Amino acid sequence: MPGPAGSRLLPMQFVALSLAWGSSFLFMKIGLAGLLPLQVATARMRLGALALTVVVLVLRVRLPRSVRQWGHISVVSLFLCVLQFTLFAWAGQHINSGLLSIYNVTTPLMTLLVTLAALRAERPHRAQLAGLALGLIGVLIVLAPWQLLGTTDTGGLGAQLACLVATGSYGVAFVYLRRFVSPLGLPATSVATVQVGIGAAILLVTVPIIDDHPVMLTPGIVASMIVLGVFGTGVAYIWNTNIVAGWGATVASSVTYLTPVIGVALGAVILDETVTWHQPLGAVLVVAGIVISRKQPRPTGTGVATADPTPH
Repeated sequence: MPGPAGSRLLPMQFVALSLAWGSSFLFMKIGLAGLLPLQVATARMRLGALALTVVVLVLRVRLPRSVRQWGHISVVSLFLCVLQFTLFAWAGQHINSGLLSIYNVTTPLMTLLVTLAALRAERPHRAQLAGLALGLIGVLIVLAPWQLLGTTDTGGLGAQLACLVATGSYGVAFVYLRRFVSPLGLPATSVATVQVGIGAAILLVTVPIIDDHPVMLTPGIVASMIVLGVFGTGVAYIWNTNIVAGWGATVASSVTYLTPVIGVALGAVILDETVTWHQPLGAVLVVAGIVISRKQPRPTGTGVATADPTPH
Protein backbone atom coordinates (compact mmCIF):
# COMPACT_ATOMS: atom_id res chain seq x y z
CA MET A 1 0.00 0.00 0.00
CA PRO A 2 1.31 3.50 -0.71
CA GLY A 3 2.57 5.35 2.34
CA PRO A 4 1.96 9.06 3.11
CA ALA A 5 4.62 10.21 0.65
CA GLY A 6 3.34 7.85 -2.02
CA SER A 7 -0.23 9.02 -1.45
CA ARG A 8 0.78 12.60 -2.25
CA LEU A 9 2.13 11.39 -5.61
CA LEU A 10 -1.08 9.58 -6.57
CA PRO A 11 -2.75 12.61 -8.26
CA MET A 12 0.31 13.12 -10.49
CA GLN A 13 0.45 9.41 -11.25
CA PHE A 14 -3.26 9.50 -12.15
CA VAL A 15 -2.69 12.32 -14.67
CA ALA A 16 0.41 10.64 -16.12
CA LEU A 17 -1.48 7.36 -16.47
CA SER A 18 -4.35 9.04 -18.32
CA LEU A 19 -1.87 10.63 -20.75
CA ALA A 20 0.00 7.36 -21.30
CA TRP A 21 -3.14 5.32 -21.89
CA GLY A 22 -4.96 8.08 -23.80
CA SER A 23 -2.15 8.28 -26.36
CA SER A 24 -1.75 4.50 -26.59
CA PHE A 25 -4.54 4.23 -29.17
CA LEU A 26 -2.67 6.59 -31.48
CA PHE A 27 0.58 4.63 -31.18
CA MET A 28 -1.31 1.36 -31.61
CA LYS A 29 -2.85 2.64 -34.84
CA ILE A 30 0.55 3.75 -36.15
CA GLY A 31 2.02 0.35 -35.31
CA LEU A 32 -0.72 -1.44 -37.27
CA ALA A 33 0.65 0.13 -40.46
CA GLY A 34 3.46 -2.42 -40.41
CA LEU A 35 2.48 -5.01 -37.79
CA LEU A 36 -0.45 -7.34 -37.34
CA PRO A 37 -2.56 -7.06 -34.17
CA LEU A 38 -0.92 -9.87 -32.21
CA GLN A 39 2.49 -8.52 -33.19
CA VAL A 40 1.56 -5.07 -31.87
CA ALA A 41 0.41 -6.57 -28.58
CA THR A 42 3.59 -8.65 -28.32
CA ALA A 43 5.90 -5.73 -29.15
CA ARG A 44 4.38 -3.48 -26.48
CA MET A 45 4.47 -6.27 -23.90
CA ARG A 46 8.11 -7.18 -24.60
CA LEU A 47 9.25 -3.55 -24.46
CA GLY A 48 7.16 -2.96 -21.34
CA ALA A 49 8.66 -6.02 -19.65
CA LEU A 50 12.16 -4.87 -20.60
CA ALA A 51 11.57 -1.38 -19.17
CA LEU A 52 10.18 -2.78 -15.92
CA THR A 53 13.05 -5.25 -15.59
CA VAL A 54 15.51 -2.37 -15.81
CA VAL A 55 13.59 -0.52 -13.08
CA VAL A 56 13.60 -3.63 -10.86
CA LEU A 57 17.34 -4.12 -11.28
CA VAL A 58 18.22 -0.47 -10.69
CA LEU A 59 15.99 -0.12 -7.62
CA ARG A 60 16.73 -3.68 -6.44
CA VAL A 61 13.05 -4.45 -6.04
CA ARG A 62 12.29 -7.92 -4.74
CA LEU A 63 9.94 -9.95 -6.91
CA PRO A 64 7.19 -12.17 -5.46
CA ARG A 65 8.42 -15.54 -4.28
CA SER A 66 5.38 -17.68 -3.61
CA VAL A 67 3.47 -19.66 -6.24
CA ARG A 68 0.23 -18.21 -4.87
CA GLN A 69 1.38 -14.65 -5.51
CA TRP A 70 2.52 -15.47 -9.03
CA GLY A 71 -0.77 -17.24 -9.69
CA HIS A 72 -2.88 -14.24 -8.69
CA ILE A 73 -0.74 -11.86 -10.76
CA SER A 74 -0.97 -14.23 -13.74
CA VAL A 75 -4.77 -13.92 -13.69
CA VAL A 76 -4.47 -10.12 -13.71
CA SER A 77 -1.96 -10.31 -16.56
CA LEU A 78 -4.30 -12.39 -18.70
CA PHE A 79 -7.25 -10.01 -18.33
CA LEU A 80 -5.49 -6.65 -17.97
CA CYS A 81 -2.78 -7.18 -20.60
CA VAL A 82 -3.04 -10.13 -22.97
CA LEU A 83 -6.76 -10.09 -23.78
CA GLN A 84 -7.40 -6.38 -23.92
CA PHE A 85 -4.17 -5.48 -25.78
CA THR A 86 -4.90 -8.09 -28.43
CA LEU A 87 -8.58 -7.19 -28.79
CA PHE A 88 -7.97 -3.44 -29.03
CA ALA A 89 -5.19 -3.99 -31.59
CA TRP A 90 -7.47 -6.21 -33.69
CA ALA A 91 -10.27 -3.66 -33.48
CA GLY A 92 -7.83 -0.94 -34.55
CA GLN A 93 -7.68 -2.52 -38.02
CA HIS A 94 -11.34 -1.60 -38.59
CA ILE A 95 -12.07 1.56 -36.60
CA ASN A 96 -10.12 4.74 -35.89
CA SER A 97 -8.04 5.45 -32.81
CA GLY A 98 -10.47 8.07 -31.48
CA LEU A 99 -13.32 5.55 -31.42
CA LEU A 100 -11.05 3.03 -29.69
CA SER A 101 -10.42 5.57 -26.94
CA ILE A 102 -14.14 6.32 -26.63
CA TYR A 103 -14.93 2.65 -26.03
CA ASN A 104 -12.20 2.53 -23.44
CA VAL A 105 -14.30 4.88 -21.28
CA THR A 106 -16.78 2.05 -20.64
CA THR A 107 -14.22 0.45 -18.32
CA PRO A 108 -15.72 1.84 -15.06
CA LEU A 109 -19.16 0.55 -16.05
CA MET A 110 -17.71 -2.86 -16.79
CA THR A 111 -15.87 -2.76 -13.47
CA LEU A 112 -19.13 -2.01 -11.70
CA LEU A 113 -20.88 -4.88 -13.49
CA VAL A 114 -18.11 -7.30 -12.49
CA THR A 115 -18.21 -6.01 -8.90
CA LEU A 116 -21.96 -6.57 -8.65
CA ALA A 117 -21.63 -10.05 -10.18
CA ALA A 118 -18.63 -11.11 -8.09
CA LEU A 119 -19.85 -9.69 -4.79
CA ARG A 120 -23.38 -11.08 -4.60
CA ALA A 121 -23.82 -9.73 -1.06
CA GLU A 122 -23.72 -6.17 -2.39
CA ARG A 123 -27.19 -5.45 -3.76
CA PRO A 124 -27.22 -2.73 -6.44
CA HIS A 125 -28.97 0.48 -5.37
CA ARG A 126 -31.14 2.61 -7.60
CA ALA A 127 -28.36 5.02 -8.56
CA GLN A 128 -26.19 2.15 -9.79
CA LEU A 129 -29.01 0.68 -11.85
CA ALA A 130 -29.87 4.10 -13.30
CA GLY A 131 -26.22 4.76 -14.12
CA LEU A 132 -25.84 1.39 -15.80
CA ALA A 133 -28.98 1.98 -17.87
CA LEU A 134 -27.79 5.44 -18.97
CA GLY A 135 -24.35 4.05 -19.75
CA LEU A 136 -25.90 1.30 -21.88
CA ILE A 137 -27.85 3.91 -23.84
CA GLY A 138 -24.58 5.77 -24.41
CA VAL A 139 -22.89 2.60 -25.67
CA LEU A 140 -25.76 1.97 -28.09
CA ILE A 141 -25.49 5.52 -29.42
CA VAL A 142 -21.77 5.05 -30.03
CA LEU A 143 -22.47 1.70 -31.72
CA ALA A 144 -24.99 3.48 -34.01
CA PRO A 145 -27.03 0.40 -34.97
CA TRP A 146 -29.06 2.51 -37.43
CA GLN A 147 -25.95 2.75 -39.61
CA LEU A 148 -26.00 -1.02 -40.09
CA LEU A 149 -29.39 -0.96 -41.85
CA GLY A 150 -29.02 -1.91 -45.49
CA THR A 151 -25.33 -2.83 -45.24
CA THR A 152 -23.54 -6.17 -45.10
CA ASP A 153 -20.29 -4.71 -43.74
CA THR A 154 -20.05 -6.01 -40.17
CA GLY A 155 -16.33 -5.36 -39.71
CA GLY A 156 -16.90 -2.13 -37.82
CA LEU A 157 -19.56 -3.68 -35.60
CA GLY A 158 -17.35 -6.66 -34.78
CA ALA A 159 -14.50 -4.32 -33.90
CA GLN A 160 -16.71 -2.25 -31.60
CA LEU A 161 -17.99 -5.37 -29.85
CA ALA A 162 -14.36 -6.51 -29.45
CA CYS A 163 -13.66 -3.22 -27.66
CA LEU A 164 -16.50 -3.92 -25.23
CA VAL A 165 -15.12 -7.39 -24.52
CA ALA A 166 -11.73 -5.78 -23.93
CA THR A 167 -13.12 -3.29 -21.41
CA GLY A 168 -14.99 -6.17 -19.78
CA SER A 169 -11.64 -7.91 -19.27
CA TYR A 170 -10.40 -4.64 -17.75
CA GLY A 171 -13.26 -4.78 -15.27
CA VAL A 172 -12.42 -8.34 -14.25
CA ALA A 173 -8.77 -7.40 -13.84
CA PHE A 174 -9.42 -4.29 -11.73
CA VAL A 175 -11.69 -6.14 -9.30
CA TYR A 176 -9.38 -9.16 -9.09
CA LEU A 177 -6.34 -6.92 -8.58
CA ARG A 178 -8.01 -5.06 -5.75
CA ARG A 179 -9.40 -8.17 -4.07
CA PHE A 180 -6.55 -10.65 -4.38
CA VAL A 181 -3.32 -8.80 -5.26
CA SER A 182 -3.42 -5.47 -3.40
CA PRO A 183 -3.88 -7.20 0.02
CA LEU A 184 -0.59 -9.04 -0.55
CA GLY A 185 1.24 -5.77 0.15
CA LEU A 186 3.69 -6.25 -2.73
CA PRO A 187 5.55 -3.26 -4.20
CA ALA A 188 3.78 -1.83 -7.23
CA THR A 189 6.93 -2.20 -9.35
CA SER A 190 7.16 -5.86 -8.41
CA VAL A 191 3.52 -6.56 -9.33
CA ALA A 192 3.74 -4.64 -12.60
CA THR A 193 6.98 -6.38 -13.65
CA VAL A 194 5.61 -9.87 -13.08
CA GLN A 195 2.26 -8.94 -14.64
CA VAL A 196 3.74 -7.56 -17.85
CA GLY A 197 6.49 -10.21 -17.96
CA ILE A 198 3.99 -13.07 -17.78
CA GLY A 199 1.87 -11.43 -20.48
CA ALA A 200 4.92 -11.01 -22.72
CA ALA A 201 5.83 -14.68 -22.24
CA ILE A 202 2.29 -15.81 -23.15
CA LEU A 203 2.29 -13.73 -26.32
CA LEU A 204 5.82 -14.78 -27.32
CA VAL A 205 4.67 -18.39 -27.28
CA THR A 206 1.45 -17.56 -29.12
CA VAL A 207 2.73 -15.38 -31.97
CA PRO A 208 4.81 -18.03 -33.85
CA ILE A 209 1.76 -20.31 -33.86
CA ILE A 210 -0.98 -17.83 -34.78
CA ASP A 211 0.60 -14.75 -36.32
CA ASP A 212 4.06 -15.36 -37.85
CA HIS A 213 3.71 -12.94 -40.77
CA PRO A 214 6.77 -10.80 -41.63
CA VAL A 215 6.83 -7.30 -40.16
CA MET A 216 7.38 -4.00 -41.97
CA LEU A 217 9.25 -1.54 -39.78
CA THR A 218 9.68 2.19 -40.30
CA PRO A 219 11.17 4.77 -37.90
CA GLY A 220 7.63 5.91 -37.00
CA ILE A 221 6.43 2.38 -36.24
CA VAL A 222 9.52 1.60 -34.15
CA ALA A 223 9.18 4.87 -32.20
CA SER A 224 5.46 4.30 -31.59
CA MET A 225 6.11 0.78 -30.26
CA ILE A 226 8.86 2.04 -27.95
CA VAL A 227 6.62 4.74 -26.46
CA LEU A 228 3.66 2.36 -26.27
CA GLY A 229 5.75 -0.36 -24.65
CA VAL A 230 7.96 1.59 -22.25
CA PHE A 231 5.40 4.11 -21.01
CA GLY A 232 1.94 2.85 -21.98
CA THR A 233 2.67 -0.72 -20.92
CA GLY A 234 5.67 -0.58 -18.61
CA VAL A 235 5.81 2.43 -16.32
CA ALA A 236 2.02 2.97 -16.59
CA TYR A 237 1.34 -0.29 -14.78
CA ILE A 238 3.40 0.83 -11.79
CA TRP A 239 1.20 3.92 -11.58
CA ASN A 240 -1.95 1.83 -12.08
CA THR A 241 -1.05 -0.63 -9.31
CA ASN A 242 -0.28 2.24 -6.93
CA ILE A 243 -3.63 3.91 -7.69
CA VAL A 244 -5.62 0.69 -7.22
CA ALA A 245 -3.90 0.05 -3.88
CA GLY A 246 -4.31 3.63 -2.67
CA TRP A 247 -7.69 4.70 -4.06
CA GLY A 248 -9.52 1.49 -4.96
CA ALA A 249 -10.54 -0.30 -8.17
CA THR A 250 -13.43 2.01 -9.07
CA VAL A 251 -11.37 5.21 -8.83
CA ALA A 252 -8.46 3.60 -10.65
CA SER A 253 -10.72 2.55 -13.52
CA SER A 254 -12.03 6.13 -13.80
CA VAL A 255 -8.71 7.11 -15.40
CA THR A 256 -10.57 6.29 -18.60
CA TYR A 257 -12.64 9.49 -18.19
CA LEU A 258 -9.73 11.41 -19.69
CA THR A 259 -8.51 8.90 -22.28
CA PRO A 260 -11.20 9.59 -24.91
CA VAL A 261 -10.48 13.32 -24.83
CA ILE A 262 -6.78 12.66 -25.36
CA GLY A 263 -7.35 9.85 -27.86
CA VAL A 264 -9.85 11.72 -30.03
CA ALA A 265 -7.74 14.90 -30.04
CA LEU A 266 -4.56 13.07 -31.06
CA GLY A 267 -6.36 11.04 -33.72
CA ALA A 268 -7.89 14.16 -35.24
CA VAL A 269 -4.70 16.23 -35.19
CA ILE A 270 -2.10 13.60 -36.14
CA LEU A 271 -4.07 11.03 -38.16
CA ASP A 272 -6.72 13.40 -39.55
CA GLU A 273 -9.51 11.19 -38.23
CA THR A 274 -13.10 12.39 -38.23
CA VAL A 275 -15.55 11.99 -35.35
CA THR A 276 -19.26 11.69 -36.12
CA TRP A 277 -21.84 13.43 -33.92
CA HIS A 278 -23.10 10.34 -32.14
CA GLN A 279 -19.70 9.19 -30.86
CA PRO A 280 -18.96 12.06 -28.42
CA LEU A 281 -22.65 12.19 -27.47
CA GLY A 282 -22.59 8.51 -26.54
CA ALA A 283 -19.33 9.00 -24.64
CA VAL A 284 -20.87 11.85 -22.62
CA LEU A 285 -23.83 9.63 -21.68
CA VAL A 286 -21.49 6.82 -20.64
CA VAL A 287 -19.51 9.17 -18.40
CA ALA A 288 -22.76 10.58 -16.97
CA GLY A 289 -23.91 7.04 -16.23
CA ILE A 290 -20.64 6.32 -14.44
CA VAL A 291 -20.98 9.46 -12.31
CA ILE A 292 -24.58 8.60 -11.38
CA SER A 293 -23.73 4.97 -10.60
CA ARG A 294 -21.08 6.06 -8.10
CA LYS A 295 -23.49 8.13 -6.01
CA GLN A 296 -24.08 6.44 -2.67
CA PRO A 297 -27.57 6.16 -1.12
CA ARG A 298 -28.27 7.91 2.16
CA PRO A 299 -29.04 5.67 5.13
CA THR A 300 -32.67 5.90 6.23
CA GLY A 301 -33.20 8.60 8.85
CA THR A 302 -29.59 9.79 9.08
CA GLY A 303 -29.27 12.21 6.18
CA VAL A 304 -25.57 11.28 5.92
CA ALA A 305 -24.17 9.70 2.79
CA THR A 306 -22.59 6.28 3.13
CA ALA A 307 -18.88 5.76 2.69
CA ASP A 308 -17.28 4.48 -0.49
CA PRO A 309 -17.92 0.72 -0.44
CA THR A 310 -14.57 0.03 -2.02
CA PRO A 311 -12.10 -1.15 0.66
CA HIS A 312 -9.04 1.04 1.17
